[in-house]
Amino acid sequence: MSSSLPGVRPLPDSQYDLSTYWGRVRHTASITDPRTLLVGSAGLTDAKNLLIAYKNGQIPHMTPDLWKAKKIVDSTLHPDTGEAVFLPFRMSCFVLSNLVVTAGMLTPGLGNRGTIAWQVANQSLNVAINYSNSNKSSPLSWSKIAQSYFLAVGASCSVAVGLNSLVPRLKSITPSTRLILGRLVPFAAVASAGALNVFLMRGEEIRTGIDVFPVLSQKAREAFAAQGKSPSEVESLGKSQKAATLAVGETAVSRVLNSSPIMVIPALALVRFQKTEWLRKNPRWTTPLNLGLILVTSYAVLPLALAAFPQRQKVRADSLEERFHGRGGEGGLVEFNRGI
Repeated sequence: MSSSLPGVRPLPDSQYDLSTYWGRVRHTASITDPRTLLVGSAGLTDAKNLLIAYKNGQIPHMTPDLWKAKKIVDSTLHPDTGEAVFLPFRMSCFVLSNLVVTAGMLTPGLGNRGTIAWQVANQSLNVAINYSNSNKSSPLSWSKIAQSYFLAVGASCSVAVGLNSLVPRLKSITPSTRLILGRLVPFAAVASAGALNVFLMRGEEIRTGIDVFPVLSQKAREAFAAQGKSPSEVESLGKSQKAATLAVGETAVSRVLNSSPIMVIPALALVRFQKTEWLRKNPRWTTPLNLGLILVTSYAVLPLALAAFPQRQKVRADSLEERFHGRGGEGGLVEFNRGI
């Protein structure tokens, strides 16, 4: 993220008002824009150099080119490490990466083996995305990653196989209702296991806590600049388990908010399309149409879900552990990276 770049002059957080939900939606839509994936290493270097020039006072004001550069950097670099997130695991690639495994999970006649194989692939992707975009102040050991991975895979496979077995036994419901429930099975497994995956992959944060920082006032920012320091160099007040619980919980909720519409809307829309004369005469278009519905819904929903909570979360210091009481910055607030 751009805050990790060198320079004493702070960059604006966003060109949108992040204190409002719709401002965060517009900001999130910007950093999840898949077009940023087309920017190569040279383009990323140019964007970073442009922002560094601004932070060192060589460019007086934010310009359209600077906002574009900030968009590229914020969608590519991790806010804690300043390193580029591996491309398939960036949030700007979230929809496209998930579409691959979604296509596999929707393959007709998978059976239990096929269902398990694709749920393993899906949870492997979720583990990689959650790990790549988590708060890095409490890193997981490889043994913890492996443990969390197998627990997440086991949960998703259990839900998927269990629901696949249950739906055909529901004799009291109409065939059309049974068809709809069958369509929802893969997504129900994804939604339930996706939230669990977040807690499993980021459980170490809850156990050990994450770094919290005082919110700097404008006067404090100016004082840092006068000392030749960047606001990003402010020292952590320590690790808070309560902040970590909030961060992980909000991220899990945002995952459910993201997957629920994708779980319902395309499945119900496809059932309606299958009643049309065109699709009856052209059944080979069923899967491409379903994937298209999922793709459109995913791109529409992702910014709405991720923007439910600020990525850079601010809370009152007195709401955390006692050792943080009275140590907040402006307005008694502290902040931390929630992760995505």
